[in-house]
Amino acid sequence: MMDNTVDPATITPEMAVQVRTWRVDEEFSWRSVAQAASDLWGSGWGSNQLFGEDLCVAAAKVLGEDPHQEPWN
Repeated sequence: MMDNTVDPATITPEMAVQVRTWRVDEEFSWRSVAQAASDLWGSGWGSNQLFGEDLCVAAAKVLGEDPHQEPWN
């Protein structure tokens, strides 16, 4: 089993809001979230789907939301 690709402690509230905007408001797929984050913050993960999912989970937790419930999924 693969560990999370994102340490939630590295996600600032501002980053979490940006990830939420991409996923929820702009309806980005996990791959698209990963690519947008990689482009904006210089990650080497590119459009890796697992990275995008882990970003969304970490962002939801930072915002006090459940990443497995609406509006995240």
